[in-house]
Order: sequence, then C-alpha cells, then structure tokens
Amino acid sequence: MYPVAEQQEGAGGYPAADAFEPGGGLGWSRISPRYPWHRRIVALLRAVAAGAVGAFLLWRGGGTVAAVVWVAAVLTVLVASWVVVEFAYHAHGYAEREDDLIVTSGVFSRRLVVVPYGRMQFVDVSAGLLDRWMGIATVRLHTAAAATDAEIPGLPAAEAALLRDRLARKGEERSMGL
Repeated sequence: MYPVAEQQEGAGGYPAADAFEPGGGLGWSRISPRYPWHRRIVALLRAVAAGAVGAFLLWRGGGTVAAVVWVAAVLTVLVASWVVVEFAYHAHGYAEREDDLIVTSGVFSRRLVVVPYGRMQFVDVSAGLLDRWMGIATVRLHTAAAATDAEIPGLPAAEAALLRDRLARKGEERSMGL
C-alpha cells in the first residue's frame, strides 16, 4: 500500500496544480489575446458550413423540423466551443528555463511538456491566412521523439520570430557537446 500524503491545494485550487507550474519562481509567458478570437472565427466558419450543408440535406430528406433541429445542434456546439476557447487561452503558456523550455496546454486534459534545448532538432513557425491577418503565429519545436514535440499557438508574430531565434541559438549551444 502506498502511504497517504496530505493533500495540499496547489496554485490552481486543486492538489495536482503544482505539477503544472514552471517552478524556480518563474511565471508563464502567455499567448496573444487575439488567439481566442482566431479560434472563435474558425469555429464560426465551420459552424456556418456544417449548419448550411446539413440543414439543406436534412430539409430535402427529412423536412423542416429535421433541418431546424440540425441548426439548433450546430449552434449549441458553436456556443460551447466559444466558451471552451476562453479556457484554452488561459491554459496555454510557456517558460524558458536555463536548460529547457516548458510548454503547458489543455482544458479537459492538462499537458506539460519539458523540451531540453539540446534535444531540439528544429523550430518551425507557421501562420495561415487568418493567423497572418490577425498578426499571430504558431511556434513548433521538433525533437527526435515525437512525444516531446511542443506547440505554442497564438503568439504575436514578432514574439514568435524572437522566440524562434532564441530557441535555435540555445539549441545550437546545447547540442555542441553531443
């Protein structure tokens, strides 16, 4: 049997919250406040397409009631996704430590990835049409093990470029001894 340790409330209001803190007195660097609006616009575009096509097909095959029920279901999912996007925005963060980068994300299932600078193979910055219009980008860190790849979405484009350069420099410095 495992000993029962006293449960202390962590920073997030529950015992496991300390597992998702950067440690060493560091705070999380947050993503752009434009990120939730980006995700909302994408959800809205998908909902309009799904609602229109589904309603048309159901109207032709099942009548007006089926089409109205379909549109109501799509709107319900849209509203729920708008709420979850706000939580996702607050769940994303990253911290640069001396030897590694920590990335956290996840609403329903939290994830924290620690990527040692010496293990990074390359850093990728990407931005789609909507991302570029909103001035944000996604930074992806790739390692030899896919499980330790990390992604930081919704960074301001200038910050993404600076982070890319810092990570590339630190990765080169740390991999010299390998």
